[in-house]
Amino acid sequence: MEVINPATGERERTIEEQTESDVDDALERATAAYEEWRDRPIREREELLAAAGDVLRENKREYAETMTREMGKPISQAVAEVEKCAWVCDHYAEHGSAYLSADGHPSPPGSSVETVYDPLGPILAVMPWNFPFWQVFRFAAPHLTSGNVGLLKHASNVPGCAQAIADVFRKAGYPEDVFQTLLISSDLVDDVIEDDRVKAATVTGSGPAGRAVASTAGDQLKTSVLELGGSDPFVVLDDADIEAAAETGAWARNQNGGQSCIAGKRFLVHTDVYDEFLEAFVDEVESLTVGDPTDEETDIGPQARADLMDELHEQVAASVAAGAELLTGGEPLDREGAFYPPTILADVPEGCPADSEETFGPVAAVYEIDDEDALVAKANDTEFGLGATIWTEDRERGRRLAREIDAGCVYVNQLVKSDPRVPFGGVGESGYGRELARDGMLEFVNRKTVWVE
Repeated sequence: MEVINPATGERERTIEEQTESDVDDALERATAAYEEWRDRPIREREELLAAAGDVLRENKREYAETMTREMGKPISQAVAEVEKCAWVCDHYAEHGSAYLSADGHPSPPGSSVETVYDPLGPILAVMPWNFPFWQVFRFAAPHLTSGNVGLLKHASNVPGCAQAIADVFRKAGYPEDVFQTLLISSDLVDDVIEDDRVKAATVTGSGPAGRAVASTAGDQLKTSVLELGGSDPFVVLDDADIEAAAETGAWARNQNGGQSCIAGKRFLVHTDVYDEFLEAFVDEVESLTVGDPTDEETDIGPQARADLMDELHEQVAASVAAGAELLTGGEPLDREGAFYPPTILADVPEGCPADSEETFGPVAAVYEIDDEDALVAKANDTEFGLGATIWTEDRERGRRLAREIDAGCVYVNQLVKSDPRVPFGGVGESGYGRELARDGMLEFVNRKTVWVE
């Protein structure tokens, strides 16, 4: 595995991939670790998770710098990501016992009926590069605490992040092999899922990756959770606070270099406020600083890989050729590294890439739409269904329209975000299952009914 710094294009280091024999050994050790780990009292597992949160905070700058080197995340955002990982550890350290407590059911006199939640065993997590710590910890925090053990197959361009995460659990005092990193190619993922020692799989990533994991897991009758792409609508109604919507929209589209499944991507604006919003939105986007990701003042660093930047530019160029109006950005920056500027396309034609595909970078598509019903219809005019945003001064109007949008979450008057306290996931091409909160913790357990007469 070659680690290429996307800000410079230079090779940072090369890491040797593990072999099939190495993987077999890791699975054997994971199975052995599970037999002891599952019997640990839940309170002990919570205490270790709290310790992991402490390790993250104590070393947050070091971990953040690893992210910045490997995938170009601006350092201030990388530090914030590590802090969020510590938060998810805190959350499950505090609430894990309650989330896993047995549920009682009505039963005949003299009987006891309850559902208990037992772990499954080793779980494979196939994780992406865009939030290389957060995506892993929102898997690991709940599922290690429930008594499962974790096997991480991370994206090949962030192996240092993968190794650092394993180091967090070691420093926190977790037993050896309760969490392991597999430095393997995608070619070996099917073999790992098919192995009888692996009991379930989760993937965050692209549609093709999700389909491949789901297909293999389904053939083996194993549980899977998929969090895939998104083409999130950002709906601005005629009674919206335009200044707030434009400021939040610029960040919603461009944080992490626009490389987020839940970024606002399609900006659907009521015709009565379209000109006002568009002017404010362009101003906000053009005020963002693109530059060195190690600089605390940088808002947007490079794209994670040069080939991804090239694919993004092809989508922009094809959309402009189809008739979209380019308002700002639209060309790779003339400098070392994979830098692409914040870009806004207006009058986006139906069916062009910016309209029908996920643009995984700082590219916003803006639409002028006549009325409320048409706004909802356009919001739902996508195969994806991860998140959505609605801007309106009327909270009840926002609540009502949120029920009409097909998505895993809808946020009114704020950007879409993942939060340990609430379930997260999508519908349609955005996947299935849930992460976070109690719902997420119960995805990888055996819901066992115990009936005692």
